[in-house]
Amino acid sequence: MKKYITGLALITLIISACSVSKDIKTPQPEAPAAFRMADVQTTGDSSSIANIQWKQFFTDATLQKLIDSAIANNYDMQLALKNIEASQLLLKQVKWNYVPEVNLNVGASSSRPSNNSLNGISLSQFLGTNHIENYQADVSISWEADVWGKIRNQNKSALAAYLQTQEARKLLQTNIVASVSQGYYTLLMLDAQLDVAKKNVALTDSTLQIIRLQYNSGQATSLAIQQAEAQRLAAAQLVPEFEKNIAIQENALRILTGALPDQVTRTASLAQFNVPETVATGVPSEVISRRPDVRSAELSLNIANANVGINKANMYPALRITADGGVNSFKASNWFNIPASLFGIVAGSVVQPLINHKQLSTRYKVAEVEREKTVLQFRQTVLNAVGEVSNSLASLQKLKQEQAIVATRVNTLRQATGNANLLFKNGMATYLEVITAQANVLQSELELASIKRDQLSAVSSLYRSLGGGWQ
Repeated sequence: MKKYITGLALITLIISACSVSKDIKTPQPEAPAAFRMADVQTTGDSSSIANIQWKQFFTDATLQKLIDSAIANNYDMQLALKNIEASQLLLKQVKWNYVPEVNLNVGASSSRPSNNSLNGISLSQFLGTNHIENYQADVSISWEADVWGKIRNQNKSALAAYLQTQEARKLLQTNIVASVSQGYYTLLMLDAQLDVAKKNVALTDSTLQIIRLQYNSGQATSLAIQQAEAQRLAAAQLVPEFEKNIAIQENALRILTGALPDQVTRTASLAQFNVPETVATGVPSEVISRRPDVRSAELSLNIANANVGINKANMYPALRITADGGVNSFKASNWFNIPASLFGIVAGSVVQPLINHKQLSTRYKVAEVEREKTVLQFRQTVLNAVGEVSNSLASLQKLKQEQAIVATRVNTLRQATGNANLLFKNGMATYLEVITAQANVLQSELELASIKRDQLSAVSSLYRSLGGGWQ
């Protein structure tokens, strides 16, 4: 028996060196030498802001607290952690596939054949009884040799799936960091716009009082009062609108952090945040490989390779070794009579699929097609990654130009409003010129706050697109 088992083991080791399928290597990312518009917005070196930890990238204390809370309490993040936990358990379990299956069996039976049957007559003639008992206790071992690498590929697939859950958590964290920061910038923008609206209401109040004095002295008409009042109400209408949007944005941020809707305490203002003049993007090929979604796509190819190997191995003969041993007796009194009741069986078999070979072949071909799809999806993921970085760089460049134009216009309109008020008080300008100047400066200041928010959000988006935020 020892020679028999040793021979089977040697055969298994020799055959297991064979490989029934060849893995496809991860294709080289089709990345450009430099991101589009990177020469304008980057420092020109190989460093990248993605290497900076998010607490060092976002230095505002309130924003850090919000991001910390979101990472710890966001329900999507908690679900991702549970997925990691489940995948880890599966990874540990699949490692036991190399271990033989062992079962303990204990059974007792009694059968009474018909007196007119062959078994009944034989029992009566040779044993002098009309029934037969059987008592057995044994341990059975069954092991399928990993001849064609099926178990090896199962382990590879389980490991890649586990690593994918890790990348999914990283990807979710990068999105959470970006979403919280962008939501916070939006909240500060609304604060700034609310302040602009309140100041404009106060300014139009002052203008309305002057027009009423002129009306009382016969220097203005009721039409002037009505138009000035309409302008004041238009500015006043913005106040509750911005307050409503602030409450909604606060609720959204609180829910994102896993907390009940409530007020978000903040001490900073939008004006206190500076948009960096230059940002380091690094080398595209290195940046792309750092992104969790690209790394997850690479792991998908590992899983696809493993599935091809598993389905190919299912088409080949399976070598199975079984062993069974224990005690057996026809009488309960002799059940554990050692060594008389001992028995043992060792067997080896080779199982080759025949009728269902076509079905297994189809599964193998489908697995190959799925692998080819995975390669295409990987290339698409890389392409999208390059596009996201390029879009963020374009936004930063053009928003910077737009901000400079609007800031100049705001300064011009503020001067125009001041001059219009002075001229109006001295009777050298009409009330329509004053109202128009005030309406223009209100719209421009609101637009300037919106552009500042868009610039900060573009920086946050670039940080996420480069793969930053999960450290």
